[in-house]
Amino acid sequence: MTDHYGPDCGIRRTQYVLLLLMAALGTAGYLTESMWLMGLAAWALITAGLIEMIYRP
Repeated sequence: MTDHYGPDCGIRRTQYVLLLLMAALGTAGYLTESMWLMGLAAWALITAGLIEMIYRP
């Protein structure tokens, strides 16, 4: 049996949360035409990308 709770589990979960947050904020920003929601979605995507580049080479 494999251990599903390794050291990368928290990082992977954080990435998934950031990507889901980006999708939700981007959709809400598009529907309400709110640029600050779109900006938050962009920052969530940038953060998820940085985590991907730094912690998962």
